[in-house]
Amino acid sequence: MKYMSCLVFALLLTPVLAKEATPVMGDAVLQERVMTLSKELRCLVCQGQSLADSHSDFAIDMRNKIMDLMKQGMSDGEVKDYLVARYGDFILYRTPFKATTFWLYLAPFALLITGGAALWLSLRKRRRQAGETEPATISARDEERVKRLLQGGDTGEGQA
Repeated sequence: MKYMSCLVFALLLTPVLAKEATPVMGDAVLQERVMTLSKELRCLVCQGQSLADSHSDFAIDMRNKIMDLMKQGMSDGEVKDYLVARYGDFILYRTPFKATTFWLYLAPFALLITGGAALWLSLRKRRRQAGETEPATISARDEERVKRLLQGGDTGEGQA
């Protein structure tokens, strides 16, 4: 009975150890090309991961599509062009510099220059305001008292 319960337990737990079957790609060189190109392409489902890093169904389908295109004799550039034509520049991690994407490259510098100019103007305004204030003046009586204290004379205590 003990043997039978262990056998049933083992049979019930076996599916837990199962993994999804990964497709076997025959040509190692072709597989390396696919993975290298997949690292340069964004997964549109995960968006923070490349096609090579993602395990989503979309990424798996895209890697298979890239494999099919490469088997048809397309170069890496032609495969990229094919995917950009269907999904736009967003699929590329390194978007090209062109009229539709130039803000991606220029915006950080524009923000840095704008922030620097705003800081410079703010500091300049603050300096001007500090320079316009009149220095504190003291009465002649207080000035005499300070002189006496510095000379070590009368402490001035007891005076009203």
